Amino acid sequence: MTITKERKQEVISDYRHEDNDTGSPEVQIAILTERINGLTEHMRTHRKDFGSRRGLLGLVSRRRRLLDYVRGKDPQRYLDIIGRLGIRK
Repeated sequence: MTITKERKQEVISDYRHEDNDTGSPEVQIAILTERINGLTEHMRTHRKDFGSRRGLLGLVSRRRRLLDYVRGKDPQRYLDIIGRLGIRK
């Protein structure tokens, strides 16, 4: 469900642009993707957990908005991030 502090630091270090970068859209999208993957696994075993389902849909919506923002600013960055994360087509 939630990601550990260590895993979050790994994701940030993999997707950041510079040393102090923790809030760029790519980092935020990568963190949200980790959380979404964790909740997706949870939902596979707990199908009737509607509270978690609502949270999962909120995370997916937030990631979608960030991806739309990146696509509008720089389409190549968008293609790079979805390719690295393995989301979309």
